[in-house]
Amino acid sequence: MDLSVMFFGADDASAGHAAKYADILAIAQAADQLGFTAVWTPERHFQQVGQLFPNPALLSAALATATERIHLRAGSLVLPLHHPLRVAEDWAVVDNLSRGRIGVSVATGWHSRDFVLAPAAYEDRRERAFRDLALLRRLWAGEAVEFTDGTGGRVAVTSQPRPYSATLPLWTTTSGSPRTWEAAGRMRTNILGATIGQTRDELAAKIRLYRDAYAAAPDQPGAPPEGTVTLMAHTLVAATDELAREQAGGPLMAYLRSYVAQTAANKQSGADRQGTRMARGVADDKGTRVAALNEEQLGALTAFAFQRYLTWGSLIGSPETCRKSLADLADLGCDEVACFVDFGLGADDVLTSLTRLADLSREDR
Repeated sequence: MDLSVMFFGADDASAGHAAKYADILAIAQAADQLGFTAVWTPERHFQQVGQLFPNPALLSAALATATERIHLRAGSLVLPLHHPLRVAEDWAVVDNLSRGRIGVSVATGWHSRDFVLAPAAYEDRRERAFRDLALLRRLWAGEAVEFTDGTGGRVAVTSQPRPYSATLPLWTTTSGSPRTWEAAGRMRTNILGATIGQTRDELAAKIRLYRDAYAAAPDQPGAPPEGTVTLMAHTLVAATDELAREQAGGPLMAYLRSYVAQTAANKQSGADRQGTRMARGVADDKGTRVAALNEEQLGALTAFAFQRYLTWGSLIGSPETCRKSLADLADLGCDEVACFVDFGLGADDVLTSLTRLADLSREDR
């Protein structure tokens, strides 16, 4: 089981953004030294949740010069917001700076406000993302691709600079929709999902769906024989279960509440409802619209989601509890756990937790 570190952006940055970036740097460097596989940084726009992360390529470029072996991945890059040529250019720079330590998880995007950057791309964002993912593979391989230039003519363009790596490791991000799991298999990308908002049986079914689709799909340039299933899980390893829950309780409850509230503010259509269900925790199986909840209901829902998540899906607990959780996820078919650490915890608590988790991983090898 590979272990990586994921930033997803719950901090309010009350101490200042510069201080928060210093924390990210320190945590990434520690994860590098402790033997974690990768560090994931997201793309988020115009929200309190994720305000530090408008561009994963930019932050990964900084981390590339401050780390030695850990992989640097976008988790995720909202592909419909960008021209695929620019994505290839930016990540080729990071690939060279890091000497081949990159990876990109492609997301379709879900929050309508993000698409202030590309409003015309919102309605067909799913189709755009999957189309441009294939195009990104071609550009990375050095193929000349035709685009429209400033005069309206067609011109063949080869992306520069050339990357350090021959192939671009790609993931597809899913909020839980089975059709996205299946699409990722058909495209032969890895997949980035999450434990939260899904039962164990639901995840098992989706992983089987993905594996079957991957095995049946034709070869793709640079795609490995088998895909990697990466699952994000909130993580805090403490000396005891009680201490872990005490330390994580306040920040995680606040994070869940903020995320549910943010989701409720989004326009509800298509894939957005799937994101709402995930954020809702899924604590609620009745399909109640989040936007219809009052403050009392929102608080009760958040509390229920917290308790349910502690029961299954998180890495919040003692080393022994987390060892059992990791073994269960491995049995489920998970290849890598992306440890979500920035849901309101202090940097010192995160570093202590990662050290305990690294020790646990070494003991089990």
